Amino acid sequence: MRFDILTIFPNILDSYFDSSILKRARDKKLIEVRTHDIREAATDKRKTVDDTPYGGGPGMVIKIEPVYKTLKKIYRPKGDRPLGGKVTRDKKTRVILLTPRGNTLDQNKVKQLAKYDRLILIAGHYEAIDARIDKFIDEKISLGNFVLTGGELVAACVVDSVSRLVKGVVGKEESVADESFSFYDKQSKQFNIEFPQYTRPDKFMNLAVPKVLLSGNHKLIKEWRQKQSKVR
Repeated sequence: MRFDILTIFPNILDSYFDSSILKRARDKKLIEVRTHDIREAATDKRKTVDDTPYGGGPGMVIKIEPVYKTLKKIYRPKGDRPLGGKVTRDKKTRVILLTPRGNTLDQNKVKQLAKYDRLILIAGHYEAIDARIDKFIDEKISLGNFVLTGGELVAACVVDSVSRLVKGVVGKEESVADESFSFYDKQSKQFNIEFPQYTRPDKFMNLAVPKVLLSGNHKLIKEWRQKQSKVR
């Protein structure tokens, strides 16, 4: 599974991707994460990638040219129509703009994205990216009804959540199968939330582990966990 992140801050996520499960997955070559600096496509001496918005208003808008050029450097964008020749695009690649205007990321979407071989994630910053980028992407994704300073954290969430579904990334596959949001009830349109977990010691201060978990009775333990699971 390959992830390409287009950003004006190419090193901002290095420590996250170089730690824990994602680092082991990269070392084993189960996933590949590449960042691409949008500023490298800027043509002026100052490597300017933003400008004031047409129509006025506060903030700055990332220009379409450097974003498009960066995307085209690594992949033939949707909507690209060169003179002569047929446009060919890889059906196993998905180009995603990370924006508050996108659909909210949930586990159903994560499962859909995990079916691709490659995800190209465009991280906006400042006020937005010039809206003409919409012509060259496949979809938009948001984390929810709140605003971040940029799309880089959203990119990290997409990489992390999708990587966990790549075979071999998580040690025990049943850990992924039984975790929160693994099951979705289409009728109620709700996800399950995993039951509470406990480990040693069985007593901490005046707080004890539920007796059923110490009973060794797997049937009762399963029933207890089902009752403790929540839907949302």
